[in-house]
Amino acid sequence: MRHGEPIEVYGSVARGFEGVRVAFAENFARRRELGGACCAFHRGEKVVDLWGGIRNDVTGAAWEEGTMVLVYSTTKGLSAMTLALAHSRGWLDYDERVCAYWPEFAQQGKEAITVRQLLAHQAGLFAFDEPVDRSVVADPDRLAAVMTRQRPAWPPGARQGYHGLTLGFYEGELLRRVDPRHRTLGRFFQDEIAGPLGLEAYIRVPESLPDARLATLRHPDATAVFGRTGFPMRLLLVMFSHHSNIYRALAVNPGSEVVRDAQRIYARELEVPAGGGVGTARAIARAYSVFATGGRELKLRPETLRALAAPAIPSANGFHDDCLLADDVRYSLGFTKPSSFWPFGAEGSYGSLGAGGSMGFADPAAGIGYAYVTSKMGGALRGDPRDLALRHALYEAIAVR
Repeated sequence: MRHGEPIEVYGSVARGFEGVRVAFAENFARRRELGGACCAFHRGEKVVDLWGGIRNDVTGAAWEEGTMVLVYSTTKGLSAMTLALAHSRGWLDYDERVCAYWPEFAQQGKEAITVRQLLAHQAGLFAFDEPVDRSVVADPDRLAAVMTRQRPAWPPGARQGYHGLTLGFYEGELLRRVDPRHRTLGRFFQDEIAGPLGLEAYIRVPESLPDARLATLRHPDATAVFGRTGFPMRLLLVMFSHHSNIYRALAVNPGSEVVRDAQRIYARELEVPAGGGVGTARAIARAYSVFATGGRELKLRPETLRALAAPAIPSANGFHDDCLLADDVRYSLGFTKPSSFWPFGAEGSYGSLGAGGSMGFADPAAGIGYAYVTSKMGGALRGDPRDLALRHALYEAIAVR
């Protein structure tokens, strides 16, 4: 498929949402899309469910209705849902200290870190000092021991820095401690969220999942990364410094690519809850739709939903992010919140963006659950143009409905 060549768009949109289909088609014609899917629910009704293009640019295999793809940090939202469910069941208090649930955590200056601070990227635990490779990630007990010995980069709540991969590992051990059955986060997500809702999404990709169900990911073009909508030059420069916060958070030990597998597309039976989830757009949008419309299907308490919709609480240094070198980056309870840096939805929305362009969020005020996924990574830091076009069309349709 050459750039600008018309492609067939599959799926459906509800009456009044035809503009989203147009935007989806324009992503291929004008925004260099390769393959992808978009889904949105409005007040519990599925109003957009589209897919098209190529899932594998080497074989030319088509993106199909059930194609799943790696969504990198969009996974963070799914992982945050598991802790929200634990909160709703009374197992977890967001304002309690982490060590109340995980006593061994109270080492190296971590004694006073609260769950809320950890989930807001304010714990100073964005990297590991000890070696962490795939074998450590695959062993929850070994990984937990590394985390207990890790020294934070600053006192709890003093600053904020994007915990790109480590956040999910800390979340996973915390959930394992509070769950009466001591399940891993990926297992818990499957048992308590994906299974009951019928979601085609995994935080721990099972060995049984056929490769044919998975889209490969093409790395972003250099023009996308270095272009007008790409990464700021200051951030690009520090990303190549092996001592920078962002390099240590994302590139090494174990690094975001630990979730890839040369033989099987993605690593199997490995949990990276901050960046290793795979799923369909439909699954991610459906999960957020449940959270956006009262959570009845998961028996979520109103107190939990109010906490998720509440404004983010800044660190003592405000919302400046010491890893991303950016201002007004807002996190709360494991989710990203709307801000001038990452605008999405209405006030009270929460979700997560993934490297390369994927996105999922809940907008409780509008009753929206939304997701976009792709097989071609973009290079935008502050919102992929393809995702932005789809969201703009979605909210235009809702405004006149």
